[in-house]
Amino acid sequence: MKIVGIGGTLRDGSSTERLVAAVLDACASMGAQTQMFGGSALKALPHFNPESTERTTGERAMVDAVRDADAVVIGSPGYHGGVSGLVKNAIDLLEDLARDARPYFDGRPVGLVVSAAGWQATGVTLAALRGITHAMRGWPTPLGIAVNTVAQKPFAADGSLADPEIAAAVAMQARQIMQFAKGAA
Repeated sequence: MKIVGIGGTLRDGSSTERLVAAVLDACASMGAQTQMFGGSALKALPHFNPESTERTTGERAMVDAVRDADAVVIGSPGYHGGVSGLVKNAIDLLEDLARDARPYFDGRPVGLVVSAAGWQATGVTLAALRGITHAMRGWPTPLGIAVNTVAQKPFAADGSLADPEIAAAVAMQARQIMQFAKGAA
């Protein structure tokens, strides 16, 4: 079982990146092989150009990883009520999967994670990611994770998940990803 995570911000170790990594870690504890494309990998991606077939090493690595994945986890900060440009650019690059035998996210579960400085932005951004996942033929997990980083304190000083409700949501989403991916295989 291979699960790929995509998400983060220009700030290494952002809440979004750490939440996606937490879902991947939970999947790994259930036997999955995981690969993360966090903020540093995403900021190295050039702007997606559908007219060009030339791809950087980083672009090819991400597309190939998703191509081979049994499931995907996507995390975005909720910037002004929407998916960040950094994450959207990475998603747009997956247009390279359009002509594959299994295009886009076809038949794969996709865990969705949003962190934002307010509840409204988390909900709207999570809904946008669900719409994108459906458009790309993926199965959003029933549980999407929305974290309000102002009202909640998700992480302890050592970087571990500190909020028991968030930790429970991470564990549940990981279980759903693993169960759905096994059922699709």
